Amino acid sequence: MDFNVKKLASDAGVFFTRAMQFTEEKLGQAEKTELDPHLENLITRADGTKNWTEKILRQTEVLLQPNPSARIEEFIYDKLDKKLPSRMTNAELLGQYMLDAAKEFGPGTPYGSTLIIVGEYQVRLGGAEREFLQTSATSFLTPLRNFLEGDWRTISKERRLLENRRLDLDICKARVKKAKQAEAKSAAAPDFQETRPRNYVLSASASALLSEEVDKAEHELRVAQTEFDRQAEVTRLLLEGISSTHLNHLRCLQDFAEAQATYFAQCHHYMHELQRELSRHDNAVGAPNSSAAVCPSPVSSAFLSGPTPPGAAVTSSSSGQKPSTLAMEQTPFPVTGTRKAKVLYDYDAHDVSELSLLADELITVYTVPGMDPDWLVGERGNEKGKVPVTYLELLS
Repeated sequence: MDFNVKKLASDAGVFFTRAMQFTEEKLGQAEKTELDPHLENLITRADGTKNWTEKILRQTEVLLQPNPSARIEEFIYDKLDKKLPSRMTNAELLGQYMLDAAKEFGPGTPYGSTLIIVGEYQVRLGGAEREFLQTSATSFLTPLRNFLEGDWRTISKERRLLENRRLDLDICKARVKKAKQAEAKSAAAPDFQETRPRNYVLSASASALLSEEVDKAEHELRVAQTEFDRQAEVTRLLLEGISSTHLNHLRCLQDFAEAQATYFAQCHHYMHELQRELSRHDNAVGAPNSSAAVCPSPVSSAFLSGPTPPGAAVTSSSSGQKPSTLAMEQTPFPVTGTRKAKVLYDYDAHDVSELSLLADELITVYTVPGMDPDWLVGERGNEKGKVPVTYLELLS
């Protein structure tokens, strides 16, 4: 118990001495040891890394989860080291509501059957969003949190220790300075007024004590300088590791961008599929005014909008022959530049003007004046037809 009390008193004395040194430095009444310029630059760079990492992390969390209550819940579960309960995404919840409504209205009715189609695609969109959130949390958010809660805490601890070592060093420097000033003052004005031998003995004893005090202060200064240099080297090595942190965050950022690209590509793919499903559904049920629907298919009914060649007969809509089919079979395409393309997904042609595709195959594509920008002309051997751009990866 006595040891603990003595240690507590000693620590309190050290803390008070450091506080006095720090205050005097701020007031300009004490000298301050400056750090190496390289170390100062490393500290500035590390502070910038920490500040911007915090901002990027917080804003990414807002982007991925706009609901503040949900973010607080995730934070609490993370701190308690418990698994977060599974939660449906907004798109999945909307899709489930649509499917439940279709059951009540009747899946055989036009409205009910349309609700089923849209609801199923909303569930798919929600699944893609869930996968994107999980991928982003694992590949991007977690490394940023690990840096702030792990590496940065270690760096901050060593920097605080370096600051304490610097204060101790400056305190020792001040002590040496004061001890030498006292010794010089004693040597410059000795007390020889008294002629009794006792006074000479006291004067010699005081000089010896001052000399011993100077030696002790210089020894403490050497020890403090050694500890400061050692701690500065440790801190410098940790701060130089920020470059490795930047490389790691760079890889994580690339993974996040790739996850975003994949997610938005899936959403785009699902939306095009949904519009085609709705178009086929309207044609099947014979819905009135389907051409004036709120979300019509972006695919133009006529593949080419250019002038009809001389001699080409224009068939009326009642004849059953689509203008796009005639254009595909009879109109020579003015090629504006061919490219190779890789097929990303399987695609089934909806009419004779389109070309069916198989995933991972290579085809030749080109465009023609006046065509829909969402489509290209694709060729595979002797086969030729329209192909959707969203199903392709154009190769250079």
